[in-house]
Amino acid sequence: MYGFYNMMDWGGFGWLSMLLFWGLVILGVVVLFRYSSRSERDNHHKEEKTSSDILKERYAKGEIDKKEFEEKKKDLLL
Repeated sequence: MYGFYNMMDWGGFGWLSMLLFWGLVILGVVVLFRYSSRSERDNHHKEEKTSSDILKERYAKGEIDKKEFEEKKKDLLL
């Protein structure tokens, strides 16, 4: 009485637990795939900073003063 008939020990709901198990496995694979593709996409966007964006960030952080910011901005526009 092993195999298919063993599922009847749960009152006929053994197939439901098996369906739930495989549904969770498939859901886990889908979530893992979406998470990995999202993190790759986020990393790709982080690398696309322009030189003017970097210059603005440095000015905002206080690494350069206004005079130096204006000079470098002129250099970048030419």
